[in-house]
Amino acid sequence: MNPFVAVILVGVPLAWLVSFAVYAYLDAPNHGMDRRKWALICFFVPLFGFFAYVFERGERDYDPSEDPYAAGRDARKAGLAVHERRRGEKAIGPAGSEADDGGDGDGSGDGSGDGSGDGSGDGRGDGDEWNDPDGIDIDDG
Repeated sequence: MNPFVAVILVGVPLAWLVSFAVYAYLDAPNHGMDRRKWALICFFVPLFGFFAYVFERGERDYDPSEDPYAAGRDARKAGLAVHERRRGEKAIGPAGSEADDGGDGDGSGDGSGDGSGDGSGDGRGDGDEWNDPDGIDIDDG
């Protein structure tokens, strides 16, 4: 093998690994991290180790007072921040269903408003569990 090709195939990747390790070794104390541990991780776990160091370094200086998504903020209600343009809209629950549990006040619990309480939410009271659209009745069985 040509020595020049060997230098390129072995030397360049090795130089990158060494540079990642040196960067971690010099930068880790600035963020209160163990310099030897992160230099070894960056060298022996190629590329992933360096990115792990960079992302871990960024998480060391978390300040909850600056986090707009932290619990206890005024903008949060029930763990969900709602944009001001979306306030007042009907909430959407899992799988696109309405999030309120039939809050129509009739006691049906299905949101139909007719008091039938069949759980379908379509107001027809026929127990159609698939909530077929009006005009379409798919035979379930």
